Amino acid sequence: MSETTKPIILDGKQTAKDIRSEIAETVAGMVERGEKAPHLAAVLVGNDGGSETYVNYKVKDCKEVGFGSTLIRKADTISQEELLQVVKDLNENPEIDGFIVQLPLPKHIDEQEIIRAIDPGKDVDGFHPVNVGNMVLGMDGFLSATPSGIVELLRRYKIETSGKHCVVIGRSNIVGTPMSILLSRNTEVGNATVTLCHSRTKNLKEITLQADILIPALGKPGFVSGDMIKEGAVIVDVGTTRVPDDSKKSGYALKGDVKFDEASPKASAITPVPGGVGPMTRVSLLLNTLKAGRLKA
Repeated sequence: MSETTKPIILDGKQTAKDIRSEIAETVAGMVERGEKAPHLAAVLVGNDGGSETYVNYKVKDCKEVGFGSTLIRKADTISQEELLQVVKDLNENPEIDGFIVQLPLPKHIDEQEIIRAIDPGKDVDGFHPVNVGNMVLGMDGFLSATPSGIVELLRRYKIETSGKHCVVIGRSNIVGTPMSILLSRNTEVGNATVTLCHSRTKNLKEITLQADILIPALGKPGFVSGDMIKEGAVIVDVGTTRVPDDSKKSGYALKGDVKFDEASPKASAITPVPGGVGPMTRVSLLLNTLKAGRLKA
């Protein structure tokens, strides 16, 4: 892109708003037919600032679309056995269609054991091994919210992925790895050739300069500079790191993994931070909960 050509802003905030309206319409129809509105529960352990904000948004989103919601707060001193009992109770509660245990959890709790204990049919975060396996095999299940939200954002903006070289930076189980799998599948938003980069990758800049679609998911503010970006690339910035900022009422600003001012003159399309991937992650959780509710209807 030239200096005079502005990239398409992939507006996750507006797209998520549109999807919430669609969900609300669907839920209203369910209730009119005498069906139960979907119900999402969230378990929040401790008082991590980011988790607190995220969970509160989820409760607000549920209200907006007509879902029932339950927020279960537990102290960060909760034992693993006590938390497993909370999960068991939610698994067995017929009123709850889907639930999440907000991560991260305190260090004394084995996150993987908690995830494995969740009923895969209520695992609307898409983290359970059964749902991850279904994703890998291209079978139906619940997809991890952030990668699923990115796919939906690309679909709605008609970003071509077939035959493109997509570079994902970061191999977490929550974003990077499932993202690489989804974009390489034989689907509408897929059929890309995917390179998954990580902390041991050599010549990273050489690889990112080949990317038609670049998806950094590291949580390192400003890691990707303009000289790492190919002319005309599509950039999906997953990073949302809190950086101290006295000019903000909250005392912090959200920063992405990409230096937006350097990247945008080169990009053909780019997500802002905030307002890009974050809202799509939240609305994907609602879509998964709607799916869970309809499966039980």
